[in-house]
Amino acid sequence: MSFVYENDVFNNSDVHYTNGIRVSWIPASSQTPDWAIKVARAVPWFPRHGEVLHGYSIGQSMFTSNDISQEVPSPDSHPYAGWLYCSISLSVEAGRQLDQLVLTGGVVGPAALGEQTQKVIHQLVGSQLPQGWDHQLHNEPGLMLSWQRSWRALATRPVAGRQLDLTPHVGMTLGNVLTYGNGGLTLRYGSNLPVDYGPPRIQPGLPGTSHLVPAVNVGWYLFAGVEGRVVVRNIFLDGNSFRNSRSVDKEPLVSDLQFGGVILWNRIRLSYTHVLRSREFKTQETRDNFGSINISVQF
Repeated sequence: MSFVYENDVFNNSDVHYTNGIRVSWIPASSQTPDWAIKVARAVPWFPRHGEVLHGYSIGQSMFTSNDISQEVPSPDSHPYAGWLYCSISLSVEAGRQLDQLVLTGGVVGPAALGEQTQKVIHQLVGSQLPQGWDHQLHNEPGLMLSWQRSWRALATRPVAGRQLDLTPHVGMTLGNVLTYGNGGLTLRYGSNLPVDYGPPRIQPGLPGTSHLVPAVNVGWYLFAGVEGRVVVRNIFLDGNSFRNSRSVDKEPLVSDLQFGGVILWNRIRLSYTHVLRSREFKTQETRDNFGSINISVQF
């Protein structure tokens, strides 16, 4: 079971991508059903041999303008939007190579309950209520198919009595919510490095993994990663596909720089990631910063 929480409160702000939450469940490989194994073996670019895992996720993301006190947001600001979704994933690990295939379906718009969620949270913590949700994107079903390939510890060496390794990745996502190609790498440095590909993130972001391998002793590492994306479609900026809605001119090239730390104790993994994201649309004044917390537990 893996829980990911992302919020810009870690940067003392409340703009653009302001909140994301996702819960994932990944059964053991011994519980992988026959249909999942058959699909994994049928994907031509997946390894023919390797451990097959499948998983299920449910999540919600919220986006707001750069000034939540305005009842009528500026047309140059990020559109208000909610995204409520569920995913089913397949992954095959062969040696130090991991392939992930994720099918995500959900809804953008008022049905995603972004307005209600944000207002309830702000009431509970005593923050200012957002005023611009009347201008959010319209309801639209969303569907995405994502593929990622990562090469764990492609390069590794000991440094000052600890381990240092480098894990690159490439991938692509196709859909009416997000369409982009991506690539990047993650550098890990620590003791008794866990067998993972970095901490999980909410899409779009460096891939990581929700699955964990228990540590014999306490393992930890510090990490830094970078990813570049060529963005073709981002509904949260481009607006609805078939109806007039709020929109802004997006940047076709977006990058994430992230850094943080992970600790693994027996069957529990804790991590914190801080993300610096480049400008995503033309009229955006400053880049976005937000934090991501992950708790993963193996039962």
